[in-house]
Amino acid sequence: MAEAEKTLVGDHLVDKIRRRRKLAETVSPLPAAPRVITVSNQKGGVGKTTTTVNLASALARRGARVLVIDLDPQGNASTALGVPHRPEVTSVYDVLLGDSSLDDALQPTTDHENLFCVPSTINLAGAEIELVSLVAREQRLRTALQSFLAQAEHAYHYVFIDCPPSLGLLTVNAFVAADEVLIPIQCEYYALEGLSQLLGNIQLIQKHLNPGLAISTILLTMYDARTNLAQEVAGEVRSHFPEQVLGAVIPRSVRISEAPSYGQTVHAYDGGSIGALAYLEAAAEMAERGAGAPQAADSHEDGEA
Repeated sequence: MAEAEKTLVGDHLVDKIRRRRKLAETVSPLPAAPRVITVSNQKGGVGKTTTTVNLASALARRGARVLVIDLDPQGNASTALGVPHRPEVTSVYDVLLGDSSLDDALQPTTDHENLFCVPSTINLAGAEIELVSLVAREQRLRTALQSFLAQAEHAYHYVFIDCPPSLGLLTVNAFVAADEVLIPIQCEYYALEGLSQLLGNIQLIQKHLNPGLAISTILLTMYDARTNLAQEVAGEVRSHFPEQVLGAVIPRSVRISEAPSYGQTVHAYDGGSIGALAYLEAAAEMAERGAGAPQAADSHEDGEA
């Protein structure tokens, strides 16, 4: 190995050790009340489900009790958390239709003892049509979640809702049930594509269905510090949303990409990887920010993490 390469590898190792030591010395505060967070971006391929499960997993590892509600008919979040989601399994579909409670559908995950999941099944694909004729169709999830949290034997600190990339009744239910929106944005071409539409949809939800909804967090994903493009995209997003963008960024990582194919989060698949470290840092920052009030939804607002 060339001397320059050895130096680069050494620098990366030292940086990784420094960051891990800092995390170990940081105590993440637990919120006084459950933070209900919908993870949304109407543009596909931005790492929405990956961000949902890995942030949830990271927060669980930092001492929080976390629930993931899989509202995407594809069920990828359920798969990543090792939760059965065959058609006959009681799922969020049964909850939305009023046939079961969230407690009935709740399952422990194989990822961590503090992490639980309400799975999605293929039945959810037809739920958009079935919900149309139901009373309070936009508020079915919120009603079920509020009832669950009020009666839960153990307090939950975070609830993450993974919704489909399209705007339909499922996504509307997710927005209405949540207090916060987390938007993952990839550091690639067309990163901001569809973002204005998403912001407009959130403002409509605020106006008509959930005035308390706020965009609290924007997470930069698929960041490659070696490219000017990633740095330019990160700079542009930060300039538009200075209060919402996390300082931690998620690097483009082979381990993050491989983990779902093994039905695992990156923490279970390779907890020592740079991708796992980045999500732990993002989780710690989210927990710290949660000590204050979230930013208003209409306010517009670094190298590999």
